[in-house]
Amino acid sequence: MRKTTNETLTIGIPKGSLQDSTIDLFARAGFKIGTSSRSYFPTIDHERMNCIMFRAQEMSRYVEDGIVDVGLTGQDWIIENGSDVREISRLQYSKATFKPARWVLAVPEESGIRSIEDLDGGVVATELVNTTRKYFEQKGISVKVEFSWGATEVKARLLDGIVDVTETGSSLKANKLRVIDTIMESTTRLIANRDAMKIDWKREQIENIAMLLNAAIDAGGMVGLKMNVPADKVDEIMKILPSEKSPTVSNLKDKGWVAIEVVLNEADERDLVPVLKRAGASGIITYPLNKIIH
Repeated sequence: MRKTTNETLTIGIPKGSLQDSTIDLFARAGFKIGTSSRSYFPTIDHERMNCIMFRAQEMSRYVEDGIVDVGLTGQDWIIENGSDVREISRLQYSKATFKPARWVLAVPEESGIRSIEDLDGGVVATELVNTTRKYFEQKGISVKVEFSWGATEVKARLLDGIVDVTETGSSLKANKLRVIDTIMESTTRLIANRDAMKIDWKREQIENIAMLLNAAIDAGGMVGLKMNVPADKVDEIMKILPSEKSPTVSNLKDKGWVAIEVVLNEADERDLVPVLKRAGASGIITYPLNKIIH
């Protein structure tokens, strides 16, 4: 497979469960990525960038080898592959929630296995083979770890247990599985090829991408709120606003009024707006945020 050139920055987009949330995150960060169901080469609206799709499980290997300059994958797969890459940023997003993904050791609810020691001499299926083997070796427990090609939950009743990834735990509950232990937690990481980071313009673009992606994540669930307030009501209004926020207060042409602007959690907006209105605020505007850059 061909390595990247110095003329363009090649970005690895994870194909599969993270694909849609990643493309949405890039859109909120200001990058429009277009995909086709049959193509592994999405378009991106930047003349010096191009994209390739790989599964998150293999992304770190292609970043290390220089097939892509920068890519997104889980910390779990970086560790599993033992990849020598430069970690640029932790990105707290995933396919369903903002919580870390958990790799858990699980058995059927009806199983007599109650602890990891009960698995000694048994067989466990997982896609995270190397990490799982190391986990049992560190515990001093002899377990045969087999690679699972998918449908791992089903194999819990065919073997002695499984190690599988979960965000919400809903799939485990649906399959009537019981968690014995958490092997590791993982979040999405933006990683770069070490040689690419030595090229000034690529390093700058990679750092820009990291900044904008994190800004888009920080804006998730936040809204901007702007209002006009009578000058004699400012102190009262400021007491209503969340104490941890720092509103911007601007004088208006009409000396008797000021404008106040603040960023809030979207969940607080519906309760605050009626209270602010009753306290004397007017011209109240709320708006979604794409990015918050600290």
